[in-house]
Formats: sequence, C-alpha cells, structure tokens
Amino acid sequence: MQFYPLQFEPILKERIWGGEKLKNVLGKPITSSITGESWELSAVAGDISVVSNGVWKGKSLTTILDEFPEEILGKRVYEKFGLQFPLLFKYLDAREDLSIQVHPNDALAQARHQSFGKTEMWYVMQADEDAKIIVGFKNNSNAGEYVSSLKNKTLLSILDQKKVFVGDVFFLETGTVHAIGAGMVVAEIQQTSDITYRIYDFDRVDATGNTRELHVDLALDAINYNRVNTQRHYLKEFNLSNEMVQCPYFTTNFLPLDGEVSISKTNESFTVYMCVDGNFSLELNEKVYQYKKGDTLLIPAYINAFVISGKASILEIYI
Repeated sequence: MQFYPLQFEPILKERIWGGEKLKNVLGKPITSSITGESWELSAVAGDISVVSNGVWKGKSLTTILDEFPEEILGKRVYEKFGLQFPLLFKYLDAREDLSIQVHPNDALAQARHQSFGKTEMWYVMQADEDAKIIVGFKNNSNAGEYVSSLKNKTLLSILDQKKVFVGDVFFLETGTVHAIGAGMVVAEIQQTSDITYRIYDFDRVDATGNTRELHVDLALDAINYNRVNTQRHYLKEFNLSNEMVQCPYFTTNFLPLDGEVSISKTNESFTVYMCVDGNFSLELNEKVYQYKKGDTLLIPAYINAFVISGKASILEIYI
C-alpha cells in the first residue's frame, strides 16, 4: 500500500452563535448563516470523518484505522490508544459569544461519560477589533464565590477576559472556565471528546424561544478555581517548527513556510497539518499535493520523508 496525505470531508455544525466566515474566510461549503464549526478530522461517535481524496475516498477514518492501524496512527500512538483516534481538529466561527463552559478531566469524563477529557488549544486565525475571550478566573476563587456569582448574574465580573489578535495561542487544560468571544475564527485542537458543561449562556434563546441546557451542577467539581496562565508565546522562525504547546495529549508547532523545506520524521506518530494562512504544496513519491488556507491534512505515520514548499503559516500537530 502506498500511503499518502489524507484529507476529509468537513463535518459542518450549525450553532446559535455561528455565522458565515467558515465560507467567506476559509472556503468551506456551508449552506447556513449560523454555521459555527467545521470538524476537519473527527473520531467522535456519530461524527466520524470520511476521506475526501485519493484511493481511500469515501472510506471512514475508522475503516482505514481498522485496516492499517500502526501505519496510520504510528507505533507509539497505537500502543497507547489502540484503534481510537485520540484528537479532534476544528475550525470555529464565532459570530456571537459562545457559552461560558468547562470541560472535565480524563478521570471525571471516564467515570461519567466513558469518554476522554477535553484538553484543548486555540489558534486565532481572524479577529475583529475588540474581539475577546474568557479564560479562567481573574483571581483565585472557590465554589462558593462561583455559585454566588451565578445566582447574582455577576459571573463575568470574576472571570478573566483578554483581547485577542491574529496569531494568539491559548492552551486550556481541563477545568478551565472559558468562552470564545464574538468576532473571531479559531483553529482548535483537542482530545477526542464532545463533553462540555455549559454554565452560563447569556440568557439567550434559539429561534423557537428556548434556552439551551445548562450543566451547573456537573461543572461544580470539574472547575479549577485557581487563576491560570493560558496564553502561549512562541517563536516564528521561518522554515522551522516552532513549539507552541507541548502536553501529554499533543504537541503543536508553528511552521511559517517561505520557500522549500524537507521534512523527515519517525513512524511513532501521525502528523496533522492545518493551513492557517497562505498556500503550500507537498511532494511525496513524485506526486505533488496542493493546499490552501483552511485545509487540514493527516499524514500517516508510515510516511517519514517529504518536501513542502510555498508561502504559508502551518500548524503542525503530533503526539
């Protein structure tokens, strides 16, 4: 079998806070004016990605993992996770504020939902003027202050809000109360999990006048009430992999490409490239593959040498 870089059909999600930037900024085939998410690579039950290119076009991610687990995932990843693809990759368009929410850690998520926890990171691809995010508490807090602020509708006063700019990176460990604010497009990398505890939704209603479910009680023992430092600063040296985030669940590098770079890697892990700006090509086995802003590709672990060229900003992710 000659392995090749895999792309997948985007799984598009309507959200009450979504808009049209996934089409206007990233060229996704949305048909709704409230599209909030494009799941680029997913193994979440009910939302399994399907290959969109090459000889495996039309096959699901789980099908090809069943057939070639170690070749796709990599030796180290397969030994740790078996056939479970461990990460989820998304682009998000926040036309309005997302709900304030928190994700449980591995132990809590496993006990309650038989799921991974949801450690995640954000890379800001586009930001309107004054776009902001919420990341944790302004000062160390506690469950009592948190519950009181919810009852009094003063939760925002104890949460840390930050203005964001293109290229900003935030790493959110489980337990961090957070919300993406209105007016930005974000690339998100996270553990394979769709477990979210929504704790405040600004009292808004959907088109039928209904509010969305809150999970205030479930969130109580999932929250880290201490102040956290979520923003990550990183180098931007051209044609090099500049580390942004390194954690037990994934490593993400920033690769600003200008020209041609030869890539060599081990077969221990798959690699995912998310093109967050520009265009680039990848040459492998005398074939050339073309990519543009908004594209996401999975490079099977079995592929360990190729050449990329062009002018682009790329997120490089592996385990």
